[in-house]
Amino acid sequence: MLKRPDPFQALCPTRRVLDRIGDSWAVLILIALDEGTLRFNQLRRRIENISQKMLSQTLKSLERDGLVRREVFPTVPVTVEYSLTELGRTLAQTVNQLTLWAEAHIGEVEAAQQRYDREAGSAKAPAAPPAAAGIR
Repeated sequence: MLKRPDPFQALCPTRRVLDRIGDSWAVLILIALDEGTLRFNQLRRRIENISQKMLSQTLKSLERDGLVRREVFPTVPVTVEYSLTELGRTLAQTVNQLTLWAEAHIGEVEAAQQRYDREAGSAKAPAAPPAAAGIR
């Protein structure tokens, strides 16, 4: 029987996959492509604040991992479309569940953040009073 991979080990292959899906740009690309096939500029418009370089790098990584398919059409200018592979679709299902969880619990997360920030702010030591001018 094969030993189950241990993602806590630095060289574990599972850890590399978890790193990929832990990348917010990769997650957003998977969500966008789960809605349908898109061209590069359509993806770029769909995902606010992603740079052209970051989109290109992330798409290449997802393609290398077998999650995204890149299809080139011999047109002038060349048309390139991106879609999810079957493997990518299985991951997109999981990512969509995480998105639903985030949408359902965003209020609780924001409330916890505000509570933490208030408590952390009140835990700070009071500032020392400014030294009186001329008093030693």
